Amino acid sequence: MPPRQVVVAGGGLAGSEAAWQLAQRGVPVELWEMRPARMTSAHTSGRLAELVCSNSLGSESCRSATGLLKAEARELQSMLLSAADQARVPAGQALAVDRERFAAHVEERLTRHPLIRLVRDELASVPGAGLALLATGPLTSDSLASEIAALTGAGNLHFFDAVAPIVVADTVDLAHAYWASRYDMGGADYLNCPLDEAQYAALLAALLAGEQHPEHDFERGRLFEACLPVEELARRGLHTLRFGPLKPVGLPDPRTGETPFAVVQLRREDQAGQLLNLVGFQTNLTYSAQAAALRLIPALARAEFARHGKMHRNTFVRAPEVLRPTLECRCRQGLFMAGQLTGVEGYTEAIATGLLAGINLAARAYGREPIALPAETVLGSLCNHVSSSPSPDFQPMNANWGLLPSLPGKVRRRDRPERHTARSLAVLKPLAEQLLAGAR
Repeated sequence: MPPRQVVVAGGGLAGSEAAWQLAQRGVPVELWEMRPARMTSAHTSGRLAELVCSNSLGSESCRSATGLLKAEARELQSMLLSAADQARVPAGQALAVDRERFAAHVEERLTRHPLIRLVRDELASVPGAGLALLATGPLTSDSLASEIAALTGAGNLHFFDAVAPIVVADTVDLAHAYWASRYDMGGADYLNCPLDEAQYAALLAALLAGEQHPEHDFERGRLFEACLPVEELARRGLHTLRFGPLKPVGLPDPRTGETPFAVVQLRREDQAGQLLNLVGFQTNLTYSAQAAALRLIPALARAEFARHGKMHRNTFVRAPEVLRPTLECRCRQGLFMAGQLTGVEGYTEAIATGLLAGINLAARAYGREPIALPAETVLGSLCNHVSSSPSPDFQPMNANWGLLPSLPGKVRRRDRPERHTARSLAVLKPLAEQLLAGAR
């Protein structure tokens, strides 16, 4: 019997990965993406898999949980991580990409696949029957969000993501900046803009005094702790930024040999290196207030902004009440969710959950049961967390070591990442062979 067609709602990271995984297993896919017919407040194009906040997918080192998550996704043959490799830009140990090249590569592969039909329209309601995946991301349309809330009975929560500004590279004053990576790990991939104490104090004052964009009624909600606007961090104390995104540790100025009081880091946004992203400088200040504050940084005194920062709504479900560890909805067999809609946070996390949802939907299409990955894997532990967190105040979660089961015996802290990695890949490799058996 031929497999049933699957409807995938959302052409972002999770939906794109899921559509590919389904098609590679011989399952016909109808992929819905409302852009460019209907744009969001954060996207700038109609491209599939457009990156909005940052161009970095995080560390590739398996000494970090997100690095191990990438290794797991590669073991399961993630198409989007392959696309990221094709669009890579220098960023030390991080996997950063040229956004345009990345999205173009993903879109080309999906639109050329004979089993994927792309529908450029809004899916305003949850498919009433059959197999479906909801991966509409943090900016799910109001109509679909209302449908999801009615279906799950748990309603939706929302918080805010804040987007960092991008500057034109050749407008940065290199007399007040230097290329280096923290502790000289990887290449000299970050342009560092040092600040002395007085310059830091002036920047802090400007951030605190700067005018903010007003909130609309539908935007009122909580901020996500892992993606706070820089002005919100500034309000939390004199040195909060110096111990956060402006941390100077491991970045001595080669011209003086001294460690600056604070450092603003810029990272390549495109492969040509013509655009630079202000790392960790998400903001909701008005455009004029942003420019006034950031031009107090000597290296950016005459900087030209290719994009200003902004803040947008992020919608997600109460996953512990709504989802199983397989990412299938508790209320309806054959309906899955993936990406940030499930309460995971981060690009790699979105890709990985889309990958698992695609694999499990393919299983349903062939009449088989979906699988939950072992808790010893980062992806398994993340899905287990969002589907079973006991917290009454459920909030989105990034991949982190704290989600994984404890290692047996006494293990030194510095050895834990290596041990977690060895354990994860040992349990995943034989399972991956089984899961990839039906893939083309």
